[in-house]
Amino acid sequence: MNFPGSTPAGPRRGVYRRIVASRIRSQLAYPGSFVLDVVAQLIGQAIELVVILVVFTQVSSLGGFSAPEVVLIFGLAATAFGLADLTVGQVEELPTYIRTGEFDVMLLRPLGTLPQLLSADVALKRLGRVAFGLGVLGWSLVSLDIDWTPGRVLLAVTAPLVGAVILSAIWVAANAVSFWLVDGREVANSVTYGSGFSTSYPITIYGPWLRRAMCYAVPAAFVAYFPALALLGRPDPLGLPEALRWSSPLVAAVAVAGAALVWRTGVRHYQGTGS
Repeated sequence: MNFPGSTPAGPRRGVYRRIVASRIRSQLAYPGSFVLDVVAQLIGQAIELVVILVVFTQVSSLGGFSAPEVVLIFGLAATAFGLADLTVGQVEELPTYIRTGEFDVMLLRPLGTLPQLLSADVALKRLGRVAFGLGVLGWSLVSLDIDWTPGRVLLAVTAPLVGAVILSAIWVAANAVSFWLVDGREVANSVTYGSGFSTSYPITIYGPWLRRAMCYAVPAAFVAYFPALALLGRPDPLGLPEALRWSSPLVAAVAVAGAALVWRTGVRHYQGTGS
């Protein structure tokens, strides 16, 4: 059923596709600038990997994991983070849209507020992060001695996508606090980028309270740590249930449902800028 003045689902999808396509064309119109932006993103991601490798010049293992195993975790996390940043990174602009009154305009259109916000800009330069993450992940999967089974092959393909869904849900829910706070950008960034950074390392290096938060509050551990354990076929140093290694898709579904609830609640709570 469609409410008066609303746009049916089919035409809405067509509108979003045209908006996104126009954003992409505008960036590809300047290929030199686009390539430099992508390379800059790739270099920034590479520096994060260098930091990990520098740590292994001083230690032989990190949280009970060898360097190649940590690189696998990093590859899964970097790819998932890059995909999430590419698709929902624009949600970080929500505080600006609220402060300037642009979000009020979105409410007047017969389109979803979240899709409007996400399609307002598509930063293709973030493909550099995705490309580097995929390169590291591919190298890890080839170099590590993994006992390949149909389940592990499927996991290797889907884990970055599922991880991106989890991180995307975290980003949407975290940035939705701007509906209640005057400027919730810093609060949201501490959760979103904090989650992205923490997923690049085994959760065994963190304290007990932070490990619990990453498993049960902000499910960052399901982005890379548990899928990496399943791929490696090694026991969890923390002794956590083995079922957690394969439960990322279920966690992603719960995270999306939770993010949708937080967003809709925030939109209903929104009072406008008063201008």
